[in-house]
Amino acid sequence: MRIANLAGRLTLLHAGGGIDVEKASDGRFPADPQRVYEQWDEFVGWAGSARGLPAEPYDAGQLGSPAPKPSQVFAIGLNYRDHAVEAGFAVPAADPPVFTKFPACVTGPYGEIVLPREGHTDWEVELVAVIGRRAERVGRTEAWSHVAGLAVGQDLSERRSQLAGPSPQFSLAKSFPRFGPIGPWLVSVDEFADPDDLAISASLNGEVVQDGRTGQLIFDVPSIIERLSAVVPLSPGDVIFTGTPAGVGMGRQPQRWLAAGDELVSSIEGIGELRHRFIDQEAPCP
Repeated sequence: MRIANLAGRLTLLHAGGGIDVEKASDGRFPADPQRVYEQWDEFVGWAGSARGLPAEPYDAGQLGSPAPKPSQVFAIGLNYRDHAVEAGFAVPAADPPVFTKFPACVTGPYGEIVLPREGHTDWEVELVAVIGRRAERVGRTEAWSHVAGLAVGQDLSERRSQLAGPSPQFSLAKSFPRFGPIGPWLVSVDEFADPDDLAISASLNGEVVQDGRTGQLIFDVPSIIERLSAVVPLSPGDVIFTGTPAGVGMGRQPQRWLAAGDELVSSIEGIGELRHRFIDQEAPCP
């Protein structure tokens, strides 16, 4: 099953088109894509019977994040060995580094992103998991049953802001406007032969800059959910960015940063791709 945020309305994707969920369900489920996670089990049952409904063509340019207003956005750092090495950090042994991206940075799969004036904006393609059932002190063997589905994410990062000051500012530096693209839709876990091992990549202006597999995660999705839910209850609709493989701009020699006119394509096997172009901020008025 694939669900999308199409022009702000929850849409079930099927047979090359979309089914408006609120209309097709006679109001049983709201149009707001974020609210479906509160009724996830009920929705999954209905969606199975809705596959026979006629699907309408849609404009992919109207796609937004399938979880546009999460109450919590978690992110996992240094979760691929090769990325930890390129960043100059020890590989995490017991627990992964955890930070947040503020929900206001969440955006959709396509469009333009304004570069901060700091000038050191970096890319990090990531597998994103969206919670479908409340998870509190959940063991890893049950963790997948609490996931609604998976999407592609970009954990865009402004490195100067991130590393400035007496201590790192991960959350602020990764939460500039539109620094949390998610999409292009949500794919339910049952659609994958192995949700723990998917090809993941990013291309910048046609050049592959990141290329890995989620099977290389140090802490896989079930382990992340186990560790997070032991401390913080995870609510339906919460978002988890699971970490990035090697190939980010900060780890290159010489270092490389996103520039105006660059096009970044972020892809994950079995899900799809994000596509964004970067632009400079307008000069301030005199």
